[in-house]
Amino acid sequence: MGNTKVRGLAARAGGWSARHRWAAVGIWVLFVVLAMGLGSAAGRVDVDESDQLKGETHTAAQIIDDAGIEEPAGETVLIQSKGGTVDARSGEFRAAVADVVKAVDGTGKVTDVTSPYDTHTISRDGRSALVQFDLRGDAETAADRIEPVLDAVAGVQKDHGSLRIEEIGGASMQKQYKDAFGDDFQKAEYSAVPVALGILLIAFGALVAALLPVALAVTAIMATMGLMGLVSHLQAMSDTANSVMLLVGMAVGVDYCLFYLRREREERAAGRDPATALQIAAATSGRAVIVSGVTVCVAMAGMLFTGLAEFEAMGLASLMVVAVAMVGSVTVLPALLSLLGERVEKGRIPFLGRRRRQGGSDGGSRFWTAVLRGVLAKPLVSVVVAAGALLAIAAPALGMKTQQLTLDQEFGDSLSIVQTYKRVNDAFPGGSEPAQVVVKAKDVNAPAVRQALADFKKQAIASGASRGPIDIKMHDAQNVALVSVPLVGGSDMDKATKSLEKLRDEVRPATLGKVDGVEAPVTGQVAGNHDFNDQLMGSVVPVFVFVVVFAFLLMLLSFRSLTVAITSIVLNLLSVAAAYGILVAVFQHGWGASLVGAEGVGAIVTWLPLFLFVILFGLSMDYHVFVVSRIREARMRGRDTKDAIRHGVVTTAGVVTSAAVIMVAVFAIFGTLSMQSMKQMGVGLAAAVLIDATIIRGVLLPAVMALLGESNWYLPKWLERLPDLTHDEAPEAIAAPARGEDERLPV
Repeated sequence: MGNTKVRGLAARAGGWSARHRWAAVGIWVLFVVLAMGLGSAAGRVDVDESDQLKGETHTAAQIIDDAGIEEPAGETVLIQSKGGTVDARSGEFRAAVADVVKAVDGTGKVTDVTSPYDTHTISRDGRSALVQFDLRGDAETAADRIEPVLDAVAGVQKDHGSLRIEEIGGASMQKQYKDAFGDDFQKAEYSAVPVALGILLIAFGALVAALLPVALAVTAIMATMGLMGLVSHLQAMSDTANSVMLLVGMAVGVDYCLFYLRREREERAAGRDPATALQIAAATSGRAVIVSGVTVCVAMAGMLFTGLAEFEAMGLASLMVVAVAMVGSVTVLPALLSLLGERVEKGRIPFLGRRRRQGGSDGGSRFWTAVLRGVLAKPLVSVVVAAGALLAIAAPALGMKTQQLTLDQEFGDSLSIVQTYKRVNDAFPGGSEPAQVVVKAKDVNAPAVRQALADFKKQAIASGASRGPIDIKMHDAQNVALVSVPLVGGSDMDKATKSLEKLRDEVRPATLGKVDGVEAPVTGQVAGNHDFNDQLMGSVVPVFVFVVVFAFLLMLLSFRSLTVAITSIVLNLLSVAAAYGILVAVFQHGWGASLVGAEGVGAIVTWLPLFLFVILFGLSMDYHVFVVSRIREARMRGRDTKDAIRHGVVTTAGVVTSAAVIMVAVFAIFGTLSMQSMKQMGVGLAAAVLIDATIIRGVLLPAVMALLGESNWYLPKWLERLPDLTHDEAPEAIAAPARGEDERLPV
């Protein structure tokens, strides 16, 4: 590969792969096939609901699991007078109730059908009543067996036009959700590949060059899917983790390959022979890929500190796909480029190919050259304007309100069952999502326990936490009682949470808490959300500190500059803050919300801020490392700092723009999904990447570095003993120019 001296991990890996091309390709293919095969054989262990949270919710689930109690899927039929013209005690209403009981019982799919006249589930205004029952069989698969019951209820509705007769429950909601949105995720995931390929075709103007990044990303994702199966036996995985892994894998897999490939093509366009061009790409972009990949992995590892099973699964899956994509970029990619040689330009798109051959500088580089001229001429003004704009965008984040989205917030009016959910909550506050007290005692039928249960029932209503009816199911053989308590507040999470706190902090200690040997954790939807929020809030500081400190140390070691390390952290935090501001403005305040179909949400889903911080902090490092590496490389080759900044930003502008457009497009696909939480995630990620690749990297970074001048490379003497990880950027690692250098982007 020429006479140039190569050093460093990326350069050595690239050199070995180029010399052993078929071996490198064969090892990669074998790795992908083995990972998929072993993962498929091992099977995937998914997150168990009982392991999702710590605290009371987990304790309650553990008691039920240990007792071997299998809770059936419960369903409810709402029978309600239209316009308030029929009383629940009238003959017509009673006939409808009897028809519902008979119809659902007649399907043979249900058990324990109860009449509202026996359970007193009649609303205060006497216009609504609930028929309740359980589905036979496994609750996990209840949605697959619910259709005959739904048909039976619909049949009764036809016979009673003056009444509203609707079914709601976990199984019926799941079925309607699957019917309406079951293909949403798959469509989004499948469309990510052609979208990325289309953008790469425009960026490269050649089919083969465009296919390489997509092929690397797809094979990295396939291998990681297999690895997830193996790892799930140590750390449970989930469908959510799989979707996030695909999202992150597509983004970084394409990015890393793009960085490498653009540098190799640039060097060949400058007149260097293919071997030397590949060597330079390995020593520069290859190193940037490793630094970026390790930093992103560290950021993703931050999710492991939450203690939440779903977050841990997402963090580990994302970490693995980034590591696999990084390894593939510095090993199999050089081998493929060496094998293809000039054939990487095959499949030229006529217009784009001609433009690339003639132009040298594409529109993107001309644009950024003009922008940079103004930025470097007045760096202080640029910093004030850009930072001021980002702080203004971030300002709404100060009033951020987070909560778990209710069914009507998550889906709006797109599902008919959402209207049923609202009607049940209006007539029976908390009835659709009751709290459940899991009471375990040495003898659940002991007089003291029985009395405590009776007292709990009375005081729960007297305290204002519930309006009833409170249902108690005894499991004598297991010495467990399950107490169902509708919470005052219903779908209003703030009010429902206050009712929950009354149950936990006042009612329970005064009743069940007085009996020795009794455990009574309170669980349910509201309790789960409350415990999730508490645990998540408790993990914010450890995650934040871990990610920021380790990212700072990695930047310090990689660039041996205290200034670069500090500015990289500050700029990334500014990027994340701006993304938060956009989220709050759109989804909480509703500014422009109709453009993404998000009217009326009024809050940010609880898990999103921490998730976005980790993902964005990691992905922002992609661009930062790539741009700063190029600036530092130019500086070490003798340019002054301002000239090095100009060279570094302009020569990376095209690749950063292309990478950002791909990321924004892929993330924006998720912003089109029906679930509001997915919209928030997609819009937040897309907006942040767009801001990061334009205002941060194109304006703020060069302006700040221009102001700092030679201070950019400051390293205190007491830090000089730190390991030196900058060797790949040493002048001797770069081949001498073959025919002079220019600022053009030769793609």
